[in-house]
Amino acid sequence: HVAGEGVFALKGGTAINLFYRDLPRLSVDIDLTYLPIKDRAESLDEINAAMDRLKNNQFDELKDATRSYRDLRQALLYVFEERSKIAKLDRQEAGVVYDYALDLDAARDEIGRRLARLRDAGDGG
Repeated sequence: HVAGEGVFALKGGTAINLFYRDLPRLSVDIDLTYLPIKDRAESLDEINAAMDRLKNNQFDELKDATRSYRDLRQALLYVFEERSKIAKLDRQEAGVVYDYALDLDAARDEIGRRLARLRDAGDGG
């Protein structure tokens, strides 16, 4: 990251936005100032070396992020597969067929209540 390079200072609106405010911006550019006061050739060498370090570090981070993403995706797929298997076993254990379950105890109770009402209606007539 640019902020980690000791030879540069961030300045301007983007720097303010990154570190102090979270304001909407139409564009994002990074204004850098090279801090050491040295002769031109030495300064250019240091600037180029710092920019190379930044570029190489970005790709290393990108590779690590890509690898982490791939590993996380694999782990999530495994978790979802296992959750699906557990849900299927739970449905089988509960007697779920074609995405609905028959509660035979509740059905027996309801049939008993209806028969009792029919008996009561027949006795009262």
